[in-house]
Amino acid sequence: MKFFASMILFAVSAIAQNAMIGLPSTGQKVTAGNEIVVQVQRPNSLTGSKEMAVAIGFSSCTSSPCHTPEEVMGTILYNGPFDPEYHESSQPPYENFTVTVPESAAKGKGQINVAHATLIGAGPFPYLETLNKTVIVA
Repeated sequence: MKFFASMILFAVSAIAQNAMIGLPSTGQKVTAGNEIVVQVQRPNSLTGSKEMAVAIGFSSCTSSPCHTPEEVMGTILYNGPFDPEYHESSQPPYENFTVTVPESAAKGKGQINVAHATLIGAGPFPYLETLNKTVIVA
């Protein structure tokens, strides 16, 4: 029974650590070769954690369904440290990353993919999550 309680505690802790993509908004129009801001938000939680990194990728999915970031991150636009901070009282801590949409991005549906890695708890244990946001390449 203790095993199941521990697993539930780990699952709840991990869920509480979830990041979100604040920008771009879903369906936002972007242009191949132009810069966009990708905002990765990281709400506070009661469980201690230490940020490791994020990777941001771009995938075109005009001629086929978009794949999940677990399958394909696409063209990597950023891979490095992640240090979210408070900027406005109405927003969770976040960091903005200015990246360039690949010149080769086909017009139509595309996807911003994010992989977020953090260490959670007193142990700590590693936690990796992936996120995505659909955009339109104009």
